[in-house]
Amino acid sequence: MTESPRKNSSSTAITILAVLAVLYSLYFARTFLVPIVFAALLAFVLSPAVRLLSRCRIPEWLGAAIVVVGLVGVIVLGAFQLATPVQTWTAEAPAVLSKAEREIKRLLRPLERFTKTAERVEEATEVTTTGEKPPEVVVRGPTVGARLFGSTQRFIAYVVEVLLLLYFLLAAGNLFLEKAIKVLPTFQDKKKAVRIARETEASISTYLIANLGINIVEGVMVGGAMWALGMPAPFLWGLLTVFFEFIPYVGALVMLALLSIVALATFDSLGRILLVPAAFLLANLIQANIVTTLVLGRRLALNPVALFVGLAFWFWIWGIAGAFIGVPLLAIFKIVCDNIESLAPVGEFLGARSEPARAPALPADEAASSG
Repeated sequence: MTESPRKNSSSTAITILAVLAVLYSLYFARTFLVPIVFAALLAFVLSPAVRLLSRCRIPEWLGAAIVVVGLVGVIVLGAFQLATPVQTWTAEAPAVLSKAEREIKRLLRPLERFTKTAERVEEATEVTTTGEKPPEVVVRGPTVGARLFGSTQRFIAYVVEVLLLLYFLLAAGNLFLEKAIKVLPTFQDKKKAVRIARETEASISTYLIANLGINIVEGVMVGGAMWALGMPAPFLWGLLTVFFEFIPYVGALVMLALLSIVALATFDSLGRILLVPAAFLLANLIQANIVTTLVLGRRLALNPVALFVGLAFWFWIWGIAGAFIGVPLLAIFKIVCDNIESLAPVGEFLGARSEPARAPALPADEAASSG
């Protein structure tokens, strides 16, 4: 009887240590893991295209090459289309940002006066032991050019690694699933592995493709609204909307802040300044409450609290990349939990609110209604 609490405490301690070890590994291996996860998510999306080509008697290795080359072509075409707006915005950005800084300082001038008054009071009441100020040590970091060049190099290396991994995953086809089926001991486990793999591929590919289409619709609406309002580089704002809307909640807040700052620096009329964030909010509300509901319905519907916590977790572990892939990873985890009996309560917790069930009538209520 005395051994049971000890066993429970030891198993709890082992579980905590295992969770900490997983968190440590995810954080310190992010440079290695992030490209693999991106390639795996893209493989979910593009695998149906490779299978379609294989039905046309095209080998999987050749079909994978065609799909990857097509993806590279789309990326290059998008980069060329984006080059002109980015150059225009880069040329205008210093003047726009300096004007925005002046406007923000003007709005914050009362707060700045209060801060200076508080600093003067603090200096007057401060007791100094010596009249000499301690020497200041200035640590110079790398220049902006060095940081930009280094970041560009790392980004290109990540893109090349993701494309290579994507090709090998697509060319391998069902190889990893077949290996997993061979390793699993029982027939029920084999069936469960196939079900999880197929459901994950179907759900995640549908979610990502539909989400991309929805974001493009919102980007077109935002770009058109910014063009009508006279904002600089409207195509760029539409593209940024498509990009940031892959991050729920946070992406919309970032876009709202950016558009408000640029509108503050572009227009002098308060009405036109307020119209810019209002137009974005209207497009975002239409996308979130009408378009998304019609297209996705309740597919992969996640608990908003769990979704926000999951986004915060992956952003903490993997930074910006984690914020972009946090929702698909959370959705995959929910699918796995729904198909494993011991993890079913976790999947239920991650899911969205179900339709409210009608409470059964109490005997007293029935008696009152009959009377």
